[in-house]
Amino acid sequence: MSKKLAVIDLGTNTFQMIVATQERTGFTILFQKSTPSKIGKDGINRKVITDDAIHRAVSILADFEKELQRFEIFPKDVFVFGTSAVRNAANQDEFIDRVRDQMGFSIRVIDGSTEAQLIYLGVREAVHLGANPNLIMDIGGGSVEFIIADQQDVFWKKSFEIGGQRLIERFVKSDPLSAASRKHIFNFLDEQLIPLSNAIHQYAPQVLVGSSGTFETLAEMDHWNRLNDWPPAHQTGFDIPLEVFEKSRNLILSSDRAARLSIPGMKELRVDLISVAVCLIEYIVNAYPINRIKASRYSLKEGALSMFCNDNLNGT
Repeated sequence: MSKKLAVIDLGTNTFQMIVATQERTGFTILFQKSTPSKIGKDGINRKVITDDAIHRAVSILADFEKELQRFEIFPKDVFVFGTSAVRNAANQDEFIDRVRDQMGFSIRVIDGSTEAQLIYLGVREAVHLGANPNLIMDIGGGSVEFIIADQQDVFWKKSFEIGGQRLIERFVKSDPLSAASRKHIFNFLDEQLIPLSNAIHQYAPQVLVGSSGTFETLAEMDHWNRLNDWPPAHQTGFDIPLEVFEKSRNLILSSDRAARLSIPGMKELRVDLISVAVCLIEYIVNAYPINRIKASRYSLKEGALSMFCNDNLNGT
């Protein structure tokens, strides 16, 4: 017998909710919602969630709660978790307490290693990873996760606190992004990603698999450019040829916010972080022997849903 469950991902830039029915063989998604939260804005590099951000968070969760009531889902069947902005905030307890007191949600703060593992679980539901190592990449507002894995096993994983909101507040001084800012970002990544370089040298992945977010937007831009429409909702995996990525990167980096928003396939949800996000992808493609890019529509939230369903089936 199927059971309704929900997961809520309290991301640094976006809050996302999935409502699904739990099946013996996995899950069926009934409803999804993504809302810009920007809980890292003006505070992420100071390790604080501002009062304005907490107010936005509570307001969004009140909206999510209405949907949960519509689907008749009870609090015990909702998994709410926080990632980079929450786990690094000095006022983490205040944030968690205010959400619990005002909304009744209990928040689980997940560490970077758990986040990376859940991203892997989500991506492999959407994209067949095969028998060779792939480099999976998830770009968030607070952190970026890298996982080297095939369809069966994770060989290496690590979360880096180099997400889009952090890079914006540290390096971005103009819109469009200046060449000087890009250079500063690349130099910073040279310093931060030494552990990744060592892992890539060891496992030699040649395929970059991007998790949702910017990668999904790049796939949707390509689909609009070729077919003047959104890709089918049931499609969970996409190929992004390197030449297509380069063309999209150039368009994004040469555009200000208004121009980016007018690009077919661009969602307002992505428009503020996408310039630094494509810089992150550009760095990976240029620094390592990547010959293919794939995009997965599934990411952290689907991985969390998979885990939550499995825990419920096992009675844990």
